[in-house]
Amino acid sequence: MFKFAKKVPMTTWSSDNPMSTRPKLKTLVILIIGLWIFGTGDAIIIAAGLGVAPWTVLAQGISNQLGCTIGQATFIVSVVVLFLWIPLKEKPGVGTILNAILIAVAIDVMEPILPHPEDQIFQISQVLIGTILVGIGSGFYLTANLGPGPRDGWMTGIQRITKVPIGRVRTIIEILALLIGWQLGGIFGIGTIIFAILIGPIVALCLQITSIIWSIPEKGQPKDLAAPEKL
Repeated sequence: MFKFAKKVPMTTWSSDNPMSTRPKLKTLVILIIGLWIFGTGDAIIIAAGLGVAPWTVLAQGISNQLGCTIGQATFIVSVVVLFLWIPLKEKPGVGTILNAILIAVAIDVMEPILPHPEDQIFQISQVLIGTILVGIGSGFYLTANLGPGPRDGWMTGIQRITKVPIGRVRTIIEILALLIGWQLGGIFGIGTIIFAILIGPIVALCLQITSIIWSIPEKGQPKDLAAPEKL
């Protein structure tokens, strides 16, 4: 139960075709729930005020410069990244589009109504809760199998073209997003470090639990298959 998954499992709700334009209702519901939980987790981390995930640092920086909300800036970043898919010949799925929209909406809806603590112990607790929710949301979103998120598709496309190991590609992209966002006024802090350290293991653990409870075993394979090697 508490091992870290090594790949994304096929579940009872997973789509057989990532590019399907007419997914099963169950798959679509799980995808939407997962993305909303993801966005809520992001909003909780933002409200904590201790620093946010690298891509959200970039969204915060853009928000400061353009005078828009962080959710709107997050959507802008997603659209720009999707345009960067074109030279890589990547194709978006339903999940890709909903990822760009729902996470941004969830951030803007949830962040204003969440507590904004000033005591550091409560701030750290809130970052931990937010990171766990992002991990849970990622588990549902990834297992829906309806296309990668804008950033994930860009990462895998670059890896496919350059042949650079995917872990290195992910690290470079995250660092660039963080540095640009920080220069634009995004908040880098202990919350960013906590998120960076914990998010991979939490996503892998959530996928492992999902694989045990809901996965469809491959022929000749045990039920507990599980999660992405690099996130």
